[in-house]
Amino acid sequence: MNVITDHLSEFGDGLLLTVGLTLLSLAGALVAGVVVAAMRVSPVRVLRAAGMVYVETLQNVPLLVWLVLAVFGLPEIGVMAGLFTSSVVVIALYQGAYTAEAVRSGINAVPVGQGEAARALGLTFPQSLRLVILPQALRTVVQPLGNIAIMTLMNTALAAAVGVVELTAAANRVNLAEAQPIWIFVTAGLAYMALSGAIGLATGTLERKLAILR
Repeated sequence: MNVITDHLSEFGDGLLLTVGLTLLSLAGALVAGVVVAAMRVSPVRVLRAAGMVYVETLQNVPLLVWLVLAVFGLPEIGVMAGLFTSSVVVIALYQGAYTAEAVRSGINAVPVGQGEAARALGLTFPQSLRLVILPQALRTVVQPLGNIAIMTLMNTALAAAVGVVELTAAANRVNLAEAQPIWIFVTAGLAYMALSGAIGLATGTLERKLAILR
């Protein structure tokens, strides 16, 4: 157990980086997801097609491939960014594809009459989506979005493969120095479990507060 206390600062730094990576990626994913979901339900065919291409492309290529392309490929064409920034952008765009599908399912769950009423009041499609449809849709997909948040947390571990020293990378570095993988990686696993549990608890609480009574 001394191996954990002796390297508490390394674990702490890795944990903080994981939390920061998760929160920033989630924020970006939510923005991207809402925009792409709006495109996918748009009456404009080109926007619907672009949204579908985005979702299918991002979901059908592993996240690690996107991370490697961004970190090692983009500099070859003159696009430079830090490892942390590149990882946030890639994870956000990747998770945005899953967020878009969750939000779209929420939009489809909103009664058709809501949109018809909005149009009858003279609202344009963007206005009815922003003011009427999306607020109801997001309330119905709190749990799926919570699952995506946990998925995002787990996917941040892949940033270790491109040099970001988050929790998994920090644990690996400590293990290289101490060669006690059981204690080290069990501790890292428990930290991930605690973060996942916190997300699940927050999601459940939020879902109950925002529940739509029918």
